[in-house]
Amino acid sequence: MAEQIRRVVTGHDADGTAIIARDAMAENIRVRAANGLTSTLLWTEDATPSDNSGDADNADREIGVAPPDGGSVFRIVEFTPDDTSVSNADMKKELGLDPDSGGPVRHPGMHKTRSVDYGIVMSGQIDMLVDEDEVHLKAGDVVVQRGTNHAWANRGTEPCRIAFVLIDAREV
Repeated sequence: MAEQIRRVVTGHDADGTAIIARDAMAENIRVRAANGLTSTLLWTEDATPSDNSGDADNADREIGVAPPDGGSVFRIVEFTPDDTSVSNADMKKELGLDPDSGGPVRHPGMHKTRSVDYGIVMSGQIDMLVDEDEVHLKAGDVVVQRGTNHAWANRGTEPCRIAFVLIDAREV
């Protein structure tokens, strides 16, 4: 089980004064059965620019990998070491993709979203695979993933934790 994440969310009181609206451990945690990947949803917005009024908890919802149309998602993902027994179809199903789509892929987690994704490797190491390339990333590295077909391969023995912000983008 991944380490819990403290989430602090600011807001405004009735007079417009800045307040700490929430300060607790993040609760929207999903663990993928196929590979043990843990994803903690921290916040999501349905539109850009965001509406900072109100007091709704924008992490208290179900959402797939991609952000809402015109919106954004903030999450932390912990990638466990790869389980080479997971099939392409099972991984696609876990990602909310059609298990029968496309042909064979380099990695069962290959997918793409209509978004620009900002990733910051917080701990561990991981390989990011794209169609014909790959790069090794370690704690402190950042990645800007621009709507490309990609997968995350943790070929090591320790989990890798990455903070992601996904923002809806135009189709390539």
